[in-house]
Amino acid sequence: MTYTSWYECVRGCGRRYSIYEIVYRCEDCGGLLDVEHDLDALRDRSPGEWKALFDRRTHTHEWPYGSGVWGKKEWVCPQVAPENVVSMYEGHSNLFWAERLGAEIGLPDLWIKLCGNSHTGSFKDLGMTVLISVVKQMIADGQPIRAVAAASTGDTSAALAAYAAAAGIPAVVLLPRGKVSLEQLIQPIANGATVLSLDTDFDGCMAIVQRLAENPEIYLANSMNSLRMEGQKTVGIEIVEQFGWEPPDWIIIPSGNLGNISALGKGLLMMKALGLIERLPRLVAAQTEHANPLYRSYLTGFKTFEPVRAKKTLASAIQIGNPVSYERAVKVLRAFNGIVEQVGEAELADASARADRTGLYACPHTGVALGALFKLLARGEVKPHERVVVISTAHGLKFSRFKVDYHRGELEGIAARYANPPLELPADYDAVLAAVAKLSSPAV
Repeated sequence: MTYTSWYECVRGCGRRYSIYEIVYRCEDCGGLLDVEHDLDALRDRSPGEWKALFDRRTHTHEWPYGSGVWGKKEWVCPQVAPENVVSMYEGHSNLFWAERLGAEIGLPDLWIKLCGNSHTGSFKDLGMTVLISVVKQMIADGQPIRAVAAASTGDTSAALAAYAAAAGIPAVVLLPRGKVSLEQLIQPIANGATVLSLDTDFDGCMAIVQRLAENPEIYLANSMNSLRMEGQKTVGIEIVEQFGWEPPDWIIIPSGNLGNISALGKGLLMMKALGLIERLPRLVAAQTEHANPLYRSYLTGFKTFEPVRAKKTLASAIQIGNPVSYERAVKVLRAFNGIVEQVGEAELADASARADRTGLYACPHTGVALGALFKLLARGEVKPHERVVVISTAHGLKFSRFKVDYHRGELEGIAARYANPPLELPADYDAVLAAVAKLSSPAV
């Protein structure tokens, strides 16, 4: 069976394009484009056969199927030739049973999907492997693409630079000056990208990169390009696979430009359409109060949407006031009876630190999702017996300054309830013994 995919307008006007066309919006109505698949062709295998195939490919060394993304190649991007796949064997990230944290909050079936356990330290690798592979295929087929470009709050630029470097394709990244961590800034620099640090915010960078991409030799790598979502949708598929092909009750995800929650829903809906699951989990989009346009729209039943001027937030990667994938996200949230919740700066910082004290190393964006969970649990919307997965989007090591300042008590306006600064002592045995004597009994 020949499998295929194409771009299609999300507004339902029916306009289609090849995935090898350089187009980001519908030329008829201006709507965003989604990648769609020939589901009738995919039904040539039964649900059981798809499950067996995906299970068999997990961690195989057969190129490129050992990747958590490319192990589902027929569902992601069937047209790309294997020799043009650019992969770091992304995916297969740990689904961590947060036993101690769950016990503390009265939710024993709590899990954290550690998407930051990836080559560049974030979930963005899952989408970038697909986009760069398609670009490599397009160049091989003779298209004159000179560079790939993206606006970023940090993680997109890291993934773009790494995968483009592996493919030998020039990369250009536009970053808001002073609004990304040092760790995120050095990644694209180290991988040889042209890094442009602009005196604006993410939304300003996004406006400029979209104008750059009007030149067909500059290919846009932001999430308005739905190829990214094809890789990111495997997160939901992978979660279900890791639970023995049973979906959880809830999945909570930090949300900024809204491509990730759109992708998450897309993968789960595809599973249901092809019979691999019978029910859908509920989805929660978690936003910071300082960048909450989706939350404000949710309060109106999505009847209105107004971009906001995002204020500085510790969760810098989702400091986005005008999310590109708003239409996609609303479509997904309605399909999943979804919820949008917001958290404050102290809530996200304390949630991250509290999780760390139980063995995690949570980035501030994961703190946003955890803070939303704490609120939903307190309100009774999430029940104590339910299975909940929180998506951890990036590795905490990317945000060392955030963690250092928290434990030093130097985050402005935050009391740091879980601060654990080092004790500075003389090199004296009795002083050390006295400090050790204050240790509490281990948790049982």
